[in-house]
Amino acid sequence: MADLAITPGDVVALEGATFGDGTAGEDVSAGEPVYLDTTDESKIKPAGAGGTELLASVAGIALNNAAAEQPVKYASAGEIDLGVTLVVGEVYVLSSTAGGIAPYGDLSAGDFVTIIGYAKDADTLVLFRKATTVQVPA
Repeated sequence: MADLAITPGDVVALEGATFGDGTAGEDVSAGEPVYLDTTDESKIKPAGAGGTELLASVAGIALNNAAAEQPVKYASAGEIDLGVTLVVGEVYVLSSTAGGIAPYGDLSAGDFVTIIGYAKDADTLVLFRKATTVQVPA
């Protein structure tokens, strides 16, 4: 499989979702996992499993597109519809591609394992963020 092909305009937080907000540190698209860059005034940036532990520490899923220095809102818990078909029961993780979400089996050696959530049904992702600080072994 590959990263989920998320269309930003189709991303919707569902009832019961909780939110965070802040300022984008670089361009962010709705549907991208984001992290708070504590080395850059806690600005919100696309997260990626192929970098550092900080880059892999997901704060949530962006709910709007934002250019650098613009406001961005993200879902930090609850349920979200990413506008894509999910595999029921699949665990989805942070991709090694910054801003990507992929099935667990797509991680490569050296990637940090950060769980985003699991598919409750074909169009509902239950956010269950967990940055494990564990890297996939070679």
